[in-house]
Amino acid sequence: MKSKDLFPSIFSRHAEAYGRRVERAMSRGEAKGRQRLLDLVEARPGMRILDLACGPGNLSRRLAELVAPEGEVIGVDLAPGMLERARMNAPANARFELMDIEDLAFADSSFDAATCGHGLQFVPNLDRALAEARRVLRPGSRFVASVPAPGNRSVMALLDSIVDRWLPPAPEAEDRATTRAMVMDPALFRRAALEAGFASVRVEEIDEIVRWESAEQLVGMCTSWWDCAARLEKVDEGRRQSFVADAMATVRGLHPGAFETTNRSHVLFALAP
Repeated sequence: MKSKDLFPSIFSRHAEAYGRRVERAMSRGEAKGRQRLLDLVEARPGMRILDLACGPGNLSRRLAELVAPEGEVIGVDLAPGMLERARMNAPANARFELMDIEDLAFADSSFDAATCGHGLQFVPNLDRALAEARRVLRPGSRFVASVPAPGNRSVMALLDSIVDRWLPPAPEAEDRATTRAMVMDPALFRRAALEAGFASVRVEEIDEIVRWESAEQLVGMCTSWWDCAARLEKVDEGRRQSFVADAMATVRGLHPGAFETTNRSHVLFALAP
């Protein structure tokens, strides 16, 4: 299956849960990669910012506050359900459009900055997405993007084994394998941005500590992650409950109380020439 056939429908169906999860992480200071993105883009009043693969608008809303009152934020995404959620309670200076980030319907040099929070890993053609971001930026403008990267996988690897035991394989898009390899490697990620025409490019590796109050909280959150949620859609309620019970008991056996996990993000910072 192709990325653009698979991901918009999955994320549309689970937009509400996704938005709640991201908002929780950001409000608790656990989404360090996304916060670093906000710091690096240096949004100021009056700026016009493009938020690529905006999802339910968690970053877009924060950017809109920073550029108010005269500034504007435009969020684009291919998932209609994500855009529907983004438009709910959106500030007046933020608007959202259905659009492919590999084929932006904006004129050259029409934005003061661009962002992409945890979205580039889903595009089949990373080079084209980066080139489009550069094209629509004014000279000297900033592009900042975060992507999730492997962190300390001890607890998550255990949870993955339980998911694999109970649930069918996750749907996968065969056309994004190259993109995934590039964004997981800071050197390759940086090279891709340079080849797309950006200047002064760097990639930072940001560790994120997430605190869980209980095994129940982690497993409950796990069921809202896109890959697990998509797999759960394919099983009946009995098997779903068995999976949840097994996962909770196993994680609780390792961590009977509160515990922490470590995630990582790669944050790309690039200037348009």
